[in-house]
Amino acid sequence: MRGFEQIPWLYDLSLALLEPLGLDRWRAWLTAGARGRTLDLGTGTGRNLPLVPAGARALGVDTRRDVLERARRRGPGIPVVLARAEALPFRAGTFETVLCGLVLCSVDDPDAALAEIRRVLRPDGALRLLEHVRHPGVRGALQDAVQPAWTAIAGGCRPNRETEAALAQAGFEVVPGTRRARGAMRRLEARPGGSLAPARKPG
Repeated sequence: MRGFEQIPWLYDLSLALLEPLGLDRWRAWLTAGARGRTLDLGTGTGRNLPLVPAGARALGVDTRRDVLERARRRGPGIPVVLARAEALPFRAGTFETVLCGLVLCSVDDPDAALAEIRRVLRPDGALRLLEHVRHPGVRGALQDAVQPAWTAIAGGCRPNRETEAALAQAGFEVVPGTRRARGAMRRLEARPGGSLAPARKPG
């Protein structure tokens, strides 16, 4: 039995219900910072694609053909590729921006996905992330308790991942002033480690 995230029309409906509650503003922030060649990782039904600024050159990636068909209709002319986040079919340093909206909660191996994101990003590129994460304390314990059932119902989503910690472990540094938190939701921009350091002066 497929989870609701794997049924395109049902997933679209669930997101449409969440957009007026604030998800639309977070998504607008996510896409507004796209620059240059941009990878929309886990593009799903393509809700990010029409929002990517005109100056950026977007490309969508997802693991299911049926959702990519919807993405093609939502972003006419934008190429889409069937691939997993853990094995991206692109050369190192291909992208200036990677958009990652509600994706790392669902991939099988988030560490491998983050390593691939870092590989395909240019050294001065940016990862723009929107994700829900594990709460601390009692609410986090509740997320742990419901995770197996929720993952089965949703089709792979894990509500209790420590995504910010995984980001740091993968060698990313959060750009100061970009991080926002609201409940379990997080949004931030991160760069490959060392790219935020000031340039050395000659000599």
